[in-house]
Amino acid sequence: MGSGQVISSVPSDFQGKHVTVAGLGVSGIPAAKVLHARGAVVTVVNDGDDARAREQAAELEALGITVRLGDGATLPEGTELVVTAPGWKPDKPLFVAAREAGLEIWGDVELAWRLRGPDAAPWLAVTGTNGKTTTVQMLASILKAAGLRTAAVGNIGVSLLDAVLGEEQYDVLAVELSSYQLHWAPSLRAHSAAVLNLAPDHLDWHGSMEAYARDKGRIYEGNRVACVYNVADKATEDLVREADVEEGCRAIGFTLGTPGPSQLGVVDGILVDRAFVENRQKNAQELAEVADVNPPAPHNIANALAAAALARAFGVPAAAVRDGLRNFTPDAHRIAHVADVDGVAYIDDSKATNTHAAEASLAAYESIVWIAGGLAKGATFDELVAKSAKRLRGVVLIGADRALIREALARHAPEVPVVDLDRTDTGAMLAAVQEAQRLAVEGDTVLLAPACASMDMFANYNKRGDAFAEAVRELGS
Repeated sequence: MGSGQVISSVPSDFQGKHVTVAGLGVSGIPAAKVLHARGAVVTVVNDGDDARAREQAAELEALGITVRLGDGATLPEGTELVVTAPGWKPDKPLFVAAREAGLEIWGDVELAWRLRGPDAAPWLAVTGTNGKTTTVQMLASILKAAGLRTAAVGNIGVSLLDAVLGEEQYDVLAVELSSYQLHWAPSLRAHSAAVLNLAPDHLDWHGSMEAYARDKGRIYEGNRVACVYNVADKATEDLVREADVEEGCRAIGFTLGTPGPSQLGVVDGILVDRAFVENRQKNAQELAEVADVNPPAPHNIANALAAAALARAFGVPAAAVRDGLRNFTPDAHRIAHVADVDGVAYIDDSKATNTHAAEASLAAYESIVWIAGGLAKGATFDELVAKSAKRLRGVVLIGADRALIREALARHAPEVPVVDLDRTDTGAMLAAVQEAQRLAVEGDTVLLAPACASMDMFANYNKRGDAFAEAVRELGS
């Protein structure tokens, strides 16, 4: 951890500046409007040219913004700055041309950071392969319990541009950042930040695991107070070591075990802080009970510890950590208990759309009938199945890429009964739940943790979770 230079975040002067905004959508449209309102000459380019895009283009053109549909590859003449939607891949021809011309490329997060006023609220930032949204929401709940004006923003909830430029005055912001957003945010400097975990994800976008990790690690650059890392995930600690931070910034670990000095952890069912206390060699501060975390699954306790570490870095008292965790209600489809039917618990974790999330979910229960499958997005399942095999009572497979999971089960858990449902119609989930009920015995958990994306059968993971809950209710009736 070196000492970093602070990059000024004084709002840039956009008057008369030719700015190209890449992509319509949730970040492109607000960015174009904000830049136009500040006097920039804005051209929006977009790959697509469908009815929705034409509707959005008409709205922007009415304001005097130029929109070019169906060509997101060519850099408009005279461009002086490019502002991109986060999902656009770095190797797109537009960006190659921009880099060759020596132009800066910003994402919406970078734009929001540059537009902050001199008295702007500091950012407590969170990234990681899994758990970001829950951790940021827990953090916002803790900050509110401490009486601070805050919001969960970034990759969730309120857009960062709205949070930075709106009427609302904040004391501090809880900011969720994806690897895409961090890639395009070179001058972001958080008060404190956390990387929750690192597992292969979005490698098609980043090109390699090293590039993905490097973009995640950008969240630590220039941190002032704390770089929070996961003791169980050495890669996150390595990113802290490599980060260029301000003098006096500390590395703070979180662990599900007994914490050492400068760590938060768990002792006898109590979340404790040995980082932000007097004489941390000998003392620990009780923050909350494991029972205050909803739900108290291991990976969610880790989320709570990370949120607590960031809140404590901001000076929040211990009682607010407890109250904030008690007040927190997780979003739907995140290890949500749907019902108990005949002594079997039915749990909806449709949000577990990759193997890393599914592994954390499976680790939370002892005897499981697992409903899995969907779109694998290039994932492999051997490690997940090998780690979870001893917990599996049975498996019900659905979705387009279920054969990949079936083959991993044959290799690593050949004795576990598997039902392979060769159907993708809307009734498939009810059939899956009925098969799971047949395999389960009293005391088991039927767990929907697909380890795959949902778009082969459902509009999104929410719809998949809703279908599961509906099917469980049908069993119960």
